[in-house]
Amino acid sequence: MNRTAAVTRKTAETNIRVALNLDGTGQAKLNTGIGFLDHMLDQIARHGLIDLDIACEGDLHIDGHHTVEDVGITLGQAFAQAIGDKKGIRRYGHAYVPLDEALSRVVVDFSGRPGLHMDVNFTSGMIGALDTQLVFEFFQGFVNHALCTLHIDNLKGVNAHHQCETIFKAFARAIRAALELDPRSAGVIPSTKGSL
Repeated sequence: MNRTAAVTRKTAETNIRVALNLDGTGQAKLNTGIGFLDHMLDQIARHGLIDLDIACEGDLHIDGHHTVEDVGITLGQAFAQAIGDKKGIRRYGHAYVPLDEALSRVVVDFSGRPGLHMDVNFTSGMIGALDTQLVFEFFQGFVNHALCTLHIDNLKGVNAHHQCETIFKAFARAIRAALELDPRSAGVIPSTKGSL
């Protein structure tokens, strides 16, 4: 099974290209113009064992909103394309990830129904050049286009960098578990409805 995708999205605000391999080794080539966002996308690649190639030219002279949200949207579209009919996937995944004093839990269901619940109180408004409000926008864009239900909870944390990094690492681990092919249900859609 070839679970790869390549998606481009061009608007008046951003020009984005995303290529991925869900069954990769965690290699990443990232250039969004926001260093800390690249660092977080690298966590998705490395801990999700997903090869990611993302390039974005965005209107950063305004702020990072359009870039971060549109990268989430385009990444979600690429995931949906690569996953295909979802036959044989485990569907659900969850992970707890600590980083020093911070601890986050992420739970995902590739249900075909977009939904985001995010309970994170960042201790800082900015991490490098990333506005922490935009982390929600990234994941909202992702779930709307990957068609998954996503719960993100930062359970502990004092350092905003650590809070954010545990979120992205836990997200990576959760999606890795959910998209793993289950040899016990090869070729079967994991739903009593027969479709997702």
